Amino acid sequence: MRKSIKEGFGLLKELDLNILELLNEDSRRSHQEIAEILGVEEAAVAAAIARMTEDGTIIKYTAAINWDKTGDERVEALIEVRVTPQREEGFDKIAQRIYRHEEVESVYLMSGAYDLMVMVRGRTLREVSLFVSQKLACLDNVLSTATHFVLKKYKFDGVILEKQERPERLVVSP
Repeated sequence: MRKSIKEGFGLLKELDLNILELLNEDSRRSHQEIAEILGVEEAAVAAAIARMTEDGTIIKYTAAINWDKTGDERVEALIEVRVTPQREEGFDKIAQRIYRHEEVESVYLMSGAYDLMVMVRGRTLREVSLFVSQKLACLDNVLSTATHFVLKKYKFDGVILEKQERPERLVVSP
């Protein structure tokens, strides 16, 4: 599958990378199933997963859920945030202040016209709007925000959310 690569402060072995790819595809896979796919001992897989969990490489096992199918109305928004970086701390301090809010799903440092991209989730449009106006925009070092509400998801976490209809083929006659 893959070869060893130097990543961060350590060396990820080929086995580790292959295990991570398999778990990323389906986190429900058992140690035994992964071992069979990779042709290694189950104990080696268990040890690698334990080590990667301990060192923070594996941070969470989760299910990708199409919330539209549940009837549970949720509002998601992407917020572009321009900030003034702090001396000796850069963007890290303001990012920490933002990601501590329960509405915040993700925070990314970006290149381009804005500095941080914040993904938030709320029960209503008003709830998300109040978060932006009362909690986010008023933080020290936040220069501006631009909020983009998600209207529809077509693909999420690598999965197409709508079943694709096979186009009806036209009959070709001689």
